[in-house]
Amino acid sequence: MLRSQDGGAAVLRLDDFLPYRLSIASNLVSGHIASAYEQLFGLSIPEWRLVAIVAEEGRIAQSAICERSRMDKVTVSRAAIALADRGLVARVPHDGDRRSHLLMLTAAGEELYAQVAPKALELEARLFAEFSEEELAGFTAMLRRMERAVLGF
Repeated sequence: MLRSQDGGAAVLRLDDFLPYRLSIASNLVSGHIASAYEQLFGLSIPEWRLVAIVAEEGRIAQSAICERSRMDKVTVSRAAIALADRGLVARVPHDGDRRSHLLMLTAAGEELYAQVAPKALELEARLFAEFSEEELAGFTAMLRRMERAVLGF
């Protein structure tokens, strides 16, 4: 936040600047989770996000994954290729658009998701164990409002 000193002009203090604090917290949480997913399942964060989205959707175009996850096309494409090479996702023809394909989980991908999802929920519970349900609901609501605000710029 900007702080005024003695009624003068606002002064930027990085440690109090909310975008900075959000970035630091996000990097710490992402790093912690990335390390766990890599050690336990050999998945990068983009790969895990892709698996989770495909698991929720059943079949989905890479462009829709980009839109939903806010990951760029190159990141999604690399994750899809890596997962396909491991036999975790398959590309199927897209009836509505012959130029693109839909991604879906293979049986091995569904099995992996069934193993990873409970661990993800466990990690989330451990990370936020010291927060009340009301605090978490408020925090989630604030994050969604922040996302809408940024998208509205």
